[in-house]
Amino acid sequence: MFRPGIPLSGTGDDAGPGQPRPLEDTRQPSAAERVRTLVESSLTAALTIPGTEAPLRDPLGSWTAGARAVTDDGDVVLLVPANAPAARAAAYAQDDDVETVMEITDVAPVAVPHRVRGRTWVAGWLTAVRNADRAACARLLAERQPAMAEAEAKAGAGVPRALLRLEVGEAYVDDLWGAEHVEPDDFAAARPDPLVRHEAELLQHLAAAHGDRMRGLGTLLGEDRRRLCGAWSQVAPLALDRFGLRVRFAGQPGCFDARFEFPEPVRDVSQLRQAVQQLFEAAAG
Repeated sequence: MFRPGIPLSGTGDDAGPGQPRPLEDTRQPSAAERVRTLVESSLTAALTIPGTEAPLRDPLGSWTAGARAVTDDGDVVLLVPANAPAARAAAYAQDDDVETVMEITDVAPVAVPHRVRGRTWVAGWLTAVRNADRAACARLLAERQPAMAEAEAKAGAGVPRALLRLEVGEAYVDDLWGAEHVEPDDFAAARPDPLVRHEAELLQHLAAAHGDRMRGLGTLLGEDRRRLCGAWSQVAPLALDRFGLRVRFAGQPGCFDARFEFPEPVRDVSQLRQAVQQLFEAAAG
């Protein structure tokens, strides 16, 4: 059986701290899993070296790191243009570590009020990947992030690339679930959400093709919320993970979020489709 929709406390501005937060008994990914999920996503990551005036940008002006993957030891492997400031700093440092902060901003893939879902910061020490390690790190990127690595290769055709390694010293996440610090060992032991590579596409599909069924989920809310559902002009899927679906109800009265948990955590897209179909059936029944 599905748990009833869980209303989450009110909304605020466009950053993580202003977002609705869940009730204590809501099943949720750990802070380490949330950081790991964002690191292994295709979201933009900006690199900052403390002491510089701004994030380090590549020559095209995107100021971003490219494809990313996490090693078994919990280090982050980054692919960047060879002449990017981050690559030059790591090369000039030789065997010394360069203190670096990687920031990832999580923006909802569908149009909703307060679209920034959260941010994570991963601080550590940056070094260039050299010699025999290069082949192993390149294989890791190709295995873990095939689409992202391919897109990077096409975008930078003819542009030499550098492989960098970020040894994680600490991490911090401030998102829809709350604000928490993450220790390096916890980051290394965590695994990304199994839906991370598909979440954006799935949410966009739900918003575009199942608007009426999304609005129908209001029948699973508490009585007070159900009475108000007709006043909301927009009902949109906001976030998705293996435990459930988060939906934002927005309109003139303001906006609120509701969390709809799956009976059991899903492991892949096939299980997710079944869980979402059961959720829609429960709302229609």
